[in-house]
Amino acid sequence: MLATPTIESPEEAARRAKESTLLSPRFYTTDYAAMNAIDVSSIRAEWDAMLAEYEGDNNHDHFQRTPEFTQEVAERFSQVSPELRQEFLDFLVSSVTSEFSGCVLYNEIQKNVENPDVKALMRYMARDESRHAGFINQALRDFGLGIDLGGLKRTKAYTYFKPKYIFYATYLSEKIGYARYITIYRQLERHPDKRFHPIFRWFERWCNDEFRHGESFALILRAHPHLITGANLLWVRFFLLAVYATMYVRDHMRPLLHEAMGLESTDYDYRVFQITNEISKQVFPISLDIDHPAFRAGMERLVHVKTKVDAAKARGGLVGRLQQAAWAAAGAATFARMYLIPVRRHALPAQVRMAPAW
Repeated sequence: MLATPTIESPEEAARRAKESTLLSPRFYTTDYAAMNAIDVSSIRAEWDAMLAEYEGDNNHDHFQRTPEFTQEVAERFSQVSPELRQEFLDFLVSSVTSEFSGCVLYNEIQKNVENPDVKALMRYMARDESRHAGFINQALRDFGLGIDLGGLKRTKAYTYFKPKYIFYATYLSEKIGYARYITIYRQLERHPDKRFHPIFRWFERWCNDEFRHGESFALILRAHPHLITGANLLWVRFFLLAVYATMYVRDHMRPLLHEAMGLESTDYDYRVFQITNEISKQVFPISLDIDHPAFRAGMERLVHVKTKVDAAKARGGLVGRLQQAAWAAAGAATFARMYLIPVRRHALPAQVRMAPAW
């Protein structure tokens, strides 16, 4: 079986960032006229309080490298194995692509709308995501692997999403991003000897940006209740499962990354799912039953399918393509069975916003 190319050059890092697969971060475009029509008058007080927090910009000084940063990279990261190095570099490339994806989307929305509420929000979020992407990209430059983000914006394929899909997917991406980062931060806070790279020191205040971004989309969704009722709950259910499944499969392709931090990928993922389920109760009246035996078996099956698809892709030729198609169908069938697992239902709280208390 052919090995996945290692990330040892800026060209390979750029190629990895440009990939458009089920597991890779995507760039999005949407219906700007529909975005312009968003009405937040029903949650005006909470909306204005949130915009005031963005204006206060409590993280304006956070994404600055300290003099010790480079020294810590040289001293601690030089001790990691070649395999862990590759998993970490893949994590950085995926992360910078994801953060920059948000920056591009939010910036394009704010340029194409006149609605002052939406325009202000998108400008603030684009600012935050630009900082995040730049900070990660600087970490890649330490290895001579910095990505030309302007070139990535011009050359990466874009996916069109209706605004409601943007709301569901981005809300969940921001909230699960918070849950991921805070879980890693708390683990390394307890075990600083396992912090093999200094970027993890920034995760606590960083993930509070992610949390606030999710709050913004929570307010938009609650201001448009038809998006979280009736037939639209089928879409909510779909995006919940898609985001969880993508994370689970991707994380199980990087087992050494979690092991180095004293985490086990499955335990880590279910902790993140648990946090995200609790957070998303603020806006979704349903949550996935992550403890259902069929849910857990389905996640393991999706990991197995991914390894088989990769093996078939490496094999190549007609047989390899047929095997890829067969295993892709098996993955779709597994996802469909998981989609039909009964969900948990609950009432929505009167107060939409919540604090990052994990």
